[in-house]
Amino acid sequence: MAEPRTFGTLTAMYVCVCNAVRDRDLRQAAESGCRSFKELQARTRVATCCGRCGPMAREIFNEALDRQQPGLDPRGLAVQPA
Repeated sequence: MAEPRTFGTLTAMYVCVCNAVRDRDLRQAAESGCRSFKELQARTRVATCCGRCGPMAREIFNEALDRQQPGLDPRGLAVQPA
């Protein structure tokens, strides 16, 4: 089995094996202005083949968006405190 590629101290994790999309790719898309999962799919092709990576891809992408804009949901709407 191949060794994971590393970037500094971070290891890149493949989220979508079908299209070779890494967690780092999803975070970079969020940082560069991607704001919806549909747009993320168009940019990276994540979850466009078998779809098994969809839930993990959404989780990583939503966490990246939250770091960009705390207090907003993935659609850009304000989150109401519970």
